[in-house]
Amino acid sequence: MKKDFYIFRHGQSSYNLAGRTQGRTNDSVLTQLGREQAREVGQKLKNCGIEVIVTSPLERARETAKLANETLNVPLLVDERFIEVDVGEIEGMHYTEIQEKYGEKYQQWRSLDCKYENMCFEGGETKKQVRQRVFGGLEDYAKNSAYDVIAVSSHGIMLTQVLIAMKVGVVDVKNGAILHICYDNDVWRVVEWL
Repeated sequence: MKKDFYIFRHGQSSYNLAGRTQGRTNDSVLTQLGREQAREVGQKLKNCGIEVIVTSPLERARETAKLANETLNVPLLVDERFIEVDVGEIEGMHYTEIQEKYGEKYQQWRSLDCKYENMCFEGGETKKQVRQRVFGGLEDYAKNSAYDVIAVSSHGIMLTQVLIAMKVGVVDVKNGAILHICYDNDVWRVVEWL
């Protein structure tokens, strides 16, 4: 059984523009550029056979899904499993403030090195927990969904953790980037970036 997933990062948000960590913050909304990026996602996916868009519950991902769906016109589902990482105590902080306050810990947390996968900020979630949550969701759709071609509107760190789990090292995923992955007979593989 083969399933195709097109996972995309939300368009530029107000927190992205301001250089602030957003995590589970839900008052970070798309900028004008972010709305344009979201519509571009729809254009890039229009010939991919998308049957459904599953979105994180956070507003920036939901708005991206809705704008992309202006072109795709498919059902929209909200799924908590694709929410962004809970960054705990650094939520809403400016990146320079995080660097000053946490320095090396922040660099380790941002690292692709799996030896830091159980690290988190107080009140937050580890990268290992993110991978388990996200792949739990992806595998559920791969094995139990009637849809064969699924788009997922989500977040940068969530996407980075998918790539790490698939042995592709990428630290930063650009707003509006689309990752095409495939599930075939219990094997996941990266197909391409769109």
